[in-house]
Amino acid sequence: MRNVARTSLVDAAIDELRREIAGGVWPVGTKIPSESQLAQSLGMSRLSVREAVRVLAHAGLLHTRQGDGTYVTATDESRVALRRRLDTAAAMDIIDVRRGLDLVAARLAAGRRTEEDVAAMRETLGRRNAAGRAGDLDGFADADVDFHLQVADAAHNALLADLYRSMSDAIRDSVRDQEEAALDPDTSHDDLLNAIEDGDAARAIAVSIAILDQQERDL
Repeated sequence: MRNVARTSLVDAAIDELRREIAGGVWPVGTKIPSESQLAQSLGMSRLSVREAVRVLAHAGLLHTRQGDGTYVTATDESRVALRRRLDTAAAMDIIDVRRGLDLVAARLAAGRRTEEDVAAMRETLGRRNAAGRAGDLDGFADADVDFHLQVADAAHNALLADLYRSMSDAIRDSVRDQEEAALDPDTSHDDLLNAIEDGDAARAIAVSIAILDQQERDL
C-alpha cells in the first residue's frame, strides 16, 4: 500500500481500501488487517481508518464482527446496490425481468452450447428432479437456480451470465416462495434441456416462456 498524503484523509483511506478490495488483495470472505496495521501502512491515524472502514461497511463491502475483526463481503458497490434492490423486489417483478434474460439465454444456448455444457446441465437437472421427489425445497431451489445459470453460461455471453448471477439469490427466493407448487412433477426443464441440446432455438424460447408463465400462475 502506498503512503497517503494528509489531505482529505478519510476519503483517501476509503479510496485506498476500496482499491485493495476491488483488486483482490483481500478476497471476499477474508479478514482485512487491523486498524493499527492499516493506519501504519497508510500513514494516518486509526481514527481516519476507523471512519473509512465504517463507510465501506455501510456500502456493503465490509462487515465488522464484534471481537473478531472486519471481513470483506463484496468487491463491487454497484453489485451490492443491485442485490439490495433485488432483495426488496416483488416476485412478479423478478419474473418480468427473467422473461428478458431467460429467453435470450435459451436462444443463444441452443446455438452455442457445447457437449460439456449439456452434460453439466443434465447433471444439475438430475439433482433438481431428485430434490423434488424427496420434497427437499432448499435443494430443489439451489439446483433450479444452478440449472438456469448453466443455461446462461451455455449462451457464452459473459455479460448475460453476470446479469443472471446478480439475480441468483432473488430467483432462489422466488422458487422457495412457491413452496409445494415448485415441487410438483413436470417435464418443462427436461424439455428446455432437450431443445438446447437439439439446437432448436425456437423450441427453447417457447419452453422458457411456458416455464415462466407457470411460475406466474403459481404466485
